[in-house]
Amino acid sequence: MSAIPVIDVAALIDGSPQQARDVAKALGAACRDVGFFYVSGHGVPPELMKRVFDTSAAFFTGPASVRQAVSFGGPGSNRGYIGLGGETLDPGKPPDVKEAFNIGLELAPDDPEIVAGVAFRATNLWPDMPDFRATMLDYFNRVWRLGCDLHRGFALDLGLDPDFFESKLDRPIATLRLLHYPPSERPLSGGQLGAGVHTDYGNVTLLATDAVGGLMVQDRSGRWLDAPVIPGTFVCNIGDCLMRWSNDVYVSTPHKVVNPGLDRYSVAFFLDPNPDAVVDCLPSCTSPERPAKYAPISGADFLRSRLEPTYAAKTA
Repeated sequence: MSAIPVIDVAALIDGSPQQARDVAKALGAACRDVGFFYVSGHGVPPELMKRVFDTSAAFFTGPASVRQAVSFGGPGSNRGYIGLGGETLDPGKPPDVKEAFNIGLELAPDDPEIVAGVAFRATNLWPDMPDFRATMLDYFNRVWRLGCDLHRGFALDLGLDPDFFESKLDRPIATLRLLHYPPSERPLSGGQLGAGVHTDYGNVTLLATDAVGGLMVQDRSGRWLDAPVIPGTFVCNIGDCLMRWSNDVYVSTPHKVVNPGLDRYSVAFFLDPNPDAVVDCLPSCTSPERPAKYAPISGADFLRSRLEPTYAAKTA
């Protein structure tokens, strides 16, 4: 049995104030305990989710030239295609057995932040595939909104104004990642995994998976739990940035993907704050008995501190 709760979040969007507080309480309990939770009642259309998975599979199984034309631009932009062996989430282990495609906030080439060279601001790289861009941006925007709604719950649970995070997530360093874990042609050795043991870097991750399992979550006692596939839900977890913001009231959770021996596809949305958002220990999470553990830092500087080591072996 998994200890990961399933939380219907519809009331955060259109419920009564008391219903919203009840959802917030459930979210807070999950963030303090296992750090993971499933989200139902999210309102993202199932037909859109299917279209995203179909489009992702077509990208990863299509001509290599299409992927090569949108190769990863490096951690500074965090956009584009990352081939097999291009990422090592657990730096002490061999490279992950996966490939990925990253999409960020859609910005025009003349956006003032791009012109100014703001960290993690870049134009997206779009593969030459019909409807790819439209499908992914529709999904990006819907899941971004859902992530903001979850933050209303976090704010309520942490004793803040429910809109506290809105201004810090209105131009976020958000990343939509299409992921493909191919079956290995040989037994993996040396602790190699589909995705090495890691915690996520940002505020919250919203993950959609296909029917192939493989995600495992480490509970507070150190046990590894299977995260079963629950159709129609997102499996969500808080990341290191929200842990820092909450002064470790919420705790990010190590997790990994074991190679299941089948093609596995997943779609992850990582919601990090705006580049200039100040991540400072929340006043409701500090007290004389619980002093602030972390100095203030910008959203961009925090993400850079966590992201660059992932690719260090490839750029050194």
